[in-house]
Amino acid sequence: MKLRSIALVASLIAAGFCQAEEVLRVSAIPDESPTELQRKFTPLGKYLEAELGMKVQFVPVTDYAAVVEALAGKRIDLAWLGGFTFVQANKRGKVTPLVQREEDARFTSKLITARSDINSLNDLKGKTFAFGSASSTSGHLMPRYFIEQKGINPDKDFKGLPAYSGTHDATVAWVASGKVDAGALNASVWDKLVEQKKVDPSKVRVFYTTPPFFDYNWTIRSDLDAGIAAKLKAAFLKLDAKNPAHKEVLDLQRASRFIPTSAENYKAIEESAKKVDLIK
Repeated sequence: MKLRSIALVASLIAAGFCQAEEVLRVSAIPDESPTELQRKFTPLGKYLEAELGMKVQFVPVTDYAAVVEALAGKRIDLAWLGGFTFVQANKRGKVTPLVQREEDARFTSKLITARSDINSLNDLKGKTFAFGSASSTSGHLMPRYFIEQKGINPDKDFKGLPAYSGTHDATVAWVASGKVDAGALNASVWDKLVEQKKVDPSKVRVFYTTPPFFDYNWTIRSDLDAGIAAKLKAAFLKLDAKNPAHKEVLDLQRASRFIPTSAENYKAIEESAKKVDLIK
C-alpha cells in the first residue's frame, strides 16, 4: 500500500513537472513602448494558447540585444525579430525564422521632419538626426544604408553624431518636439501613429521613403520541440482576416496575413549591415 502511494505521489509530481514545462516563452524586440508591445501581444498570446494547448508567456526585455541573448541562452522559445536582429541571432546560435507578415517582404522606412527646408536626403547635411535603436533594421540599418548609398555619411555630414531614440515612436516625438531636425522609423509604426492621431502629418511629414527590403519575422530556437514548432507555424498561417477573432490579432500585428519565411530572405540585410560596418 505504501509502495502504491509512493508511486502515485511520484507520478503526480512528475506530471506536475511536465505541466510546468509546458510553457511557450515569447519575447519581442522593444521597438515600441512596453505598454504598446503588451497590447499587441495579448490577443495573439491567447490565440496561440488555444491553438497549442499550452500556456504562452510574454517575456519583456530591455533592449534588442537582450532578445538575441535570450534566444541564444534558451530562455525564450519564440521571438518577434527585425531582419537585422534575426541576422545577429542567427550568428549567435541556431535559430529558425518561422513566418513573416506578407507586408515584411516589401517593408520600408520613412524619414520624417518638421522643418520646411528638408525635402531630400541631401538637405540632411548639417542637420541633427535621430535613428531608433542601433540594432533596428527599419529604424537604423536600412535608413543608414540608403543614406550612405546617396554619398552621405551620417557620422560626418550630419550636425553632430546621429542620436538614437531607442524606439520608433520616440523618434517621432523627438522630431515633433524639435529635439532633432529629422529622423527615421519604420513605415508600419508611422502609419499607425497617423491613424491613431498621435502625430499630425501636417506638422511632421515624410520627406523620403526607402526602397523595399525584408524585415520582421517570428523566429524560434532551432531545438524547440518539432511538434510545437509545427503547431506554431500552422497557427500563424491559419490566421484569416475574414474571421472576426483572427482579425483582431492581425490588426494589432499590422498584418494582412502571415506567410512562411526562410533565412535566405535576410541575406541582403546581412550584406547591407556589412557595407555600413555594423557587422563583420
